[in-house]
Amino acid sequence: MSKIKQKSLLIKNGHVVNPATGTDEVCDLLILDGKVEKIGKNLTADKVTVLDAKGKVVAPGFIDMHVHLREPGFEYKENIKSGSEAAYKGGITSVCCMPNTQPAIDNAMVVKYIQSIAAEVSPIRIFPIGAITIEQKGEHLSEIGSLNEAGVVAISDDGYPVKNSELMRRAMEYAKMFDLLVIDHCEDPDLAHHGHGVMNEGKTSTILGLKGIPKESETIMVARDIELARLTQSRLHIAHLSTAQSVALVRAAKKEGLPVSCEVAPHHFALTDEALSEFDANYKMNPPLRQQEDIEAILKGLKDGTIDCIATDHAPHAEYEKNVEIAYAPFGVVGLETSVSLGLDQLVHKKVISLSQWVDKMSTQPARLLNLKDLGSLEPGKAGDVTIVDLEKEVVIDENQFASKSKNTPFKGWKLKGAPVATIVAGNVVYQSEDAKEKVSKK
Repeated sequence: MSKIKQKSLLIKNGHVVNPATGTDEVCDLLILDGKVEKIGKNLTADKVTVLDAKGKVVAPGFIDMHVHLREPGFEYKENIKSGSEAAYKGGITSVCCMPNTQPAIDNAMVVKYIQSIAAEVSPIRIFPIGAITIEQKGEHLSEIGSLNEAGVVAISDDGYPVKNSELMRRAMEYAKMFDLLVIDHCEDPDLAHHGHGVMNEGKTSTILGLKGIPKESETIMVARDIELARLTQSRLHIAHLSTAQSVALVRAAKKEGLPVSCEVAPHHFALTDEALSEFDANYKMNPPLRQQEDIEAILKGLKDGTIDCIATDHAPHAEYEKNVEIAYAPFGVVGLETSVSLGLDQLVHKKVISLSQWVDKMSTQPARLLNLKDLGSLEPGKAGDVTIVDLEKEVVIDENQFASKSKNTPFKGWKLKGAPVATIVAGNVVYQSEDAKEKVSKK
């Protein structure tokens, strides 16, 4: 975890939304020495920085539980420093970094390396996720106990499904011993043409002449993993869910009381496979963009609580890697700097979910699933991590303004309503938009 500065801060007049306690009102928030001290009306404190949040929403710091920081091994795409900057500029106070680095996060030494770099360069919290198998090859289990001891918050072979069901079963049994969340990238590699599929299989792929990836590639593995969760009673989390049938499977598993959760990425509730008609590789991701019926099922799943979290699957790639014939381009898009605005614009303002539900999926639920007991709430004694958003601020997505090293966004030029204006970690203001800086004063 990053070496976080502890500071004191009084946030005045904000609309505090804290789903963990049901708080949803205009009041003040006092943070002393990095911890929440008090929430209430007309709070005062001596010798603290005062931030006027009038007209803004004050929420527990947002946690992105699915991010590719690329370090070590692929620092030309992103590194911990640039990824952290992209995160806090996007209103994210905590990032969970995926293990598909080089070397992979499959041993305690790599975990410690990431933690040491983060402590030097990142003002936000960085939580490594360990690999399920050695080098993510799906052949031999990593030393899950050692990874847990080193400080990983979950295990995953993200990007590579664990095809061997027996191996996945044993991984889940080991993870249960340490109450670690198992996050799976659900994909049948044979149906997905072993990475050679380009987009969702359907009418659009046929018209465009691009190799399709059927929805069943995802749903077959979701169904298998749910059965393994039933067998092992290990906590299972489905990464970047994208199909209507996957939503239905998770909903049924939850109704049965199985320890299953899931996340969705903004691009899967904002875009369909028809976007590939432009043959732009910035619309190529895995799982691929699906169809309108899938978006409708995802929106329903967000509304009824089937979908627990919103996570970006931030996957930076260099421009030259994406600027090739689409069949040869890598999967993935960046998302840290667009997630908040997309969620507010597409979900909250369109009344798909309430503001409180959205904050819950951006903060409270990720903290719960990852056992980050100090995060995800603004209760007294919890970490003073806060995201402040302006519901009315209008933004135009400009990838040239990104802090991320990579610019591979599918949302270039989108006009969105709502944006983060301040990011606070342990009482330390690590980011403020230019229009918010004038509201900070010393007392």
